[in-house]
Amino acid sequence: MVQIWRAQAAQLPLPSRYGEVLNGQLDRMESSALFSEESCSFSQKDQLDALRIWLEKAREQLNRPVL
Repeated sequence: MVQIWRAQAAQLPLPSRYGEVLNGQLDRMESSALFSEESCSFSQKDQLDALRIWLEKAREQLNRPVL
C-alpha cells in the first residue's frame, strides 16, 4: 500500500514540500507496521490522523484556482 501511495502521489502536481512530508509520514507508517498494537513510539491513530491531514491539505492545494 505504501509503495502504491508513493507512486501515485509522485504524479500529483503538488509543490515538493508535499512529497517530503508524505514520504516522512509513509516512512513512519512502514516502521509502525512492525508493531501490532499501539506503542510509546508509534500510534496507529496518530499515523492515520497525520495522513488524513496531509490528504486534506493536498486536496486544498489541488483545488486552488490557477492565477
